Amino acid sequence: MNLTLKESTFSLMNYLGKHKIPFIFIIDFEMENPIAIPLSEIEHHEILYDMEGFANFNPGEKCISPKIEFQKKAISFFKYKKSFDLVQKNLKEGNSYLLNLTFPTKIKTNLTLKEIFYLSKAKYRLYFKDLFIVFSPETFIKIYNNKIYSFPMKGTIKADIPDAEKILMEDEKEKAEHITIVDLIRNDLSIVAKNVTVTRFRYLDEVETHSGKLLQTSSEICGELPPHWNAHIGDILISLLPAGSITGAPKKKTVEIIKKSEIDSRGFYTGICGYFDGSFLNSAVMIRFIEKRHNNLIYRSGGGITIYSDPESEYKEMVDKVYVPFC
Repeated sequence: MNLTLKESTFSLMNYLGKHKIPFIFIIDFEMENPIAIPLSEIEHHEILYDMEGFANFNPGEKCISPKIEFQKKAISFFKYKKSFDLVQKNLKEGNSYLLNLTFPTKIKTNLTLKEIFYLSKAKYRLYFKDLFIVFSPETFIKIYNNKIYSFPMKGTIKADIPDAEKILMEDEKEKAEHITIVDLIRNDLSIVAKNVTVTRFRYLDEVETHSGKLLQTSSEICGELPPHWNAHIGDILISLLPAGSITGAPKKKTVEIIKKSEIDSRGFYTGICGYFDGSFLNSAVMIRFIEKRHNNLIYRSGGGITIYSDPESEYKEMVDKVYVPFC
């Protein structure tokens, strides 16, 4: 019986985990082209990574800022509104109560993908074969000492707005959206773990961008895994994907609506990347994402939509998120 690429890759993750062989993994949103590579087989000129200090290059290398040109050309508000209205229709019909709507934005810059990678600053960075780069602030899951942790991130505001922290923390729409995602992730972790609890709720993170600082709210959720979880890494990941923070709730139906509402498939954008070092697993949601397509650079971004969402505000947030956190 021939295994599909998806089946064989997740089985490989189980095998590598069981034998405590360090590897990295890169999984696309649709889970059609997942990748797992033992660290010993990585070609450094093709794949570069720095995940909270776990890196295959000197993270301070080449971080010398030239004169940077960065322009963006978003889709029209008319096109955005067409998809937004379809999402709203489904929300009002009860098919979903939170949906993360995303779009591609063309960008122009005087930098190559590898130069952007070296100059970017983020908790998680990945350069993959001159096809795409990631500079993500958002952890997907961490596993160590037989415990699994997730840190859903939902809610953003520019830090230079007067009383930004107060505005964000008291925004009822943002709070409701965050509660929804926390509940979704808690339910997801309960599929693979026991005694799942929210250990920190709605705390603030500060994110640097080329156009100023952003404030974002996150929460921490923890559960207990059985011993020898490392022999089931592939099974754990496939049970939790796609990531709830970039889909919505309920997840299955919301993913169906996403595929009808967005103008193209996401590919590796909003998938996950990470590593297993033999005892510790760390991973990120692949937001803050630039890909090369037909010699053009495309930046992907989006935001959560509820029945209370305002289309102009959501469109602006989608465009505001097109940035690179340069060092």
